[in-house]
Amino acid sequence: MIDYSRYKYLKVEDIGDGIYILRLNRPERLNAINLGEGSMHEELENVFYDFNNDSRVNAVIMTGEGKAFCSGGDIYYMAEVIEKGTNNTEWIRTLIREGKRIINNMLELEVPLIAAVNGFATGLGTTLALYSDIVIMGKSAKIGDTHISVGLVAGDGGAIIWPLLVGIHRAKYYLMTGELISAEEAYRMGLVNMVVDDDKVLDTAINVARKLISKSKYGVIWTKLSINKIVKHYVNLVLDTSLALELHTFKSEEHKNEVKKFIERRAKK
Repeated sequence: MIDYSRYKYLKVEDIGDGIYILRLNRPERLNAINLGEGSMHEELENVFYDFNNDSRVNAVIMTGEGKAFCSGGDIYYMAEVIEKGTNNTEWIRTLIREGKRIINNMLELEVPLIAAVNGFATGLGTTLALYSDIVIMGKSAKIGDTHISVGLVAGDGGAIIWPLLVGIHRAKYYLMTGELISAEEAYRMGLVNMVVDDDKVLDTAINVARKLISKSKYGVIWTKLSINKIVKHYVNLVLDTSLALELHTFKSEEHKNEVKKFIERRAKK
């Protein structure tokens, strides 16, 4: 039996009928994803693999603890890496490996994966939401791939999933500007499946999960598998390159400068 209690930055709850809630659990940092050994980034690499090998699991709902879904990579951690001068090749190789496995393990998960976006979803947080099978968003939530705002390539999956969902021209605009999108606009563009009142996001996700598990088990699983073949094709085509370019920009002066500006802006608030 898989022991989910070993995770430090993820909370897993079985709410019955094989429906599991996965909570990103760094609310003090708006569930920003820290990096390195023993980090949330590493845990995300493993948790979808665990779900896929747990016969008890019929559906997974991913949400954020507190007032945000996920604010992406932890900028403060990036600042520490820059300050310590540990932005080295081995660290980058680890990020590439983990980043690929997060995406691939999400796509390999057989049971339905529902994102309950209960607040800001930015950067890698957006990628986690959009690679889910169903995306439910609260009315006040905002979503956007903000890699460019800290001098990085949108390489952890954004360059794949955005064009598939909203078309190439819209994807280029939002990935190259880093603009945030309201829930209603995200729905209109086809980024998300539905928008509900903020206090109904999780309940709606649970109801969708119950609807899905009431259907033919293998009908659902194999329909998902068939559609994900399209996504996997583009992952195979793009992800290695986009991750390599993103992690190349981790070493750039632009990234260092943008991280410094971000920290300075936050300090003034």
